[in-house]
Amino acid sequence: MRPAGLLLSAVPVIAAAVYLLLPSDSSDIPAPPPAATAQPALDEAKDRAESERAADDALVAARPPGLAAPEKKEIALRLVASAEHATTDWRGTYGVIEDADDGCGYTAGIVGFCTATHDLLALVETYTEDHPDNGLAPYLPALREVDGTDSHEGLDPGFPAAWKAEARTPAFRAAQEAERDRRYFEPAVRLAKLDGLGTLGQFVYFDAMVFHGPGIEAGGFYDVRARTLDGARTPAAGGPEKTYLSAFLDVRRATMLSRYPDRNTSRVDTAQRRFLTAGNLGLDTPLTWEMHGERYTLR
Repeated sequence: MRPAGLLLSAVPVIAAAVYLLLPSDSSDIPAPPPAATAQPALDEAKDRAESERAADDALVAARPPGLAAPEKKEIALRLVASAEHATTDWRGTYGVIEDADDGCGYTAGIVGFCTATHDLLALVETYTEDHPDNGLAPYLPALREVDGTDSHEGLDPGFPAAWKAEARTPAFRAAQEAERDRRYFEPAVRLAKLDGLGTLGQFVYFDAMVFHGPGIEAGGFYDVRARTLDGARTPAAGGPEKTYLSAFLDVRRATMLSRYPDRNTSRVDTAQRRFLTAGNLGLDTPLTWEMHGERYTLR
């Protein structure tokens, strides 16, 4: 996946930096060229980014469905639910909401949308655009205020009850699924396919994106991937798939423990690592794994 937005911004940023570094009394230095002269470079960068995106789209489309196949996606959602909610019945978790005292504020819904990590706010904002009279809309000002913090200010005491009530509506359930897919599932599967990973690897990326967040900051999904690439090659770059996934899980586990030293890492140790060790790169059933001390089986 190529960050096209960075390409588009590079030219004006560099031009501005050069101009600002010139001495203020250098009257003999010609004025910087008008902004119009940078337009060809911007257009070229945009065209190149669009061409690369189209090539990536074609590559992804040519791959087998993998985790995007309905039966494999169902397995993935059950696995994530076992880690997030201690159940494989992910459809029973739309209305779950709690504060786990982990710095994320309220964690709610099918993949643990959080008031501190923007995804819960984004979900409610998008949902409110289509359903302005929903029961969560009155909490939007408070959600914006607490975004990025674990504060409950403006949310207590009514927000948990409002979430549970709204989660009984088909529209909000559909909105949760759409936000999960847009923010986590689809980007993870796409990048995993570009990296040459099969169904298990696609799930490894999806679960990591849910837990670590789809960010480039330290501890975010893209940071975990970047640090993995420091010592391992993706299958698309010629590396063995099992070797790369093992390295990714190593980095991921260390990242989890660096943030939460006492956090259970069974979603890596006794689930994904177990599938990888068994050579189950297709994430085929039957699957048996342990999560937080509980044993699960999918047949």
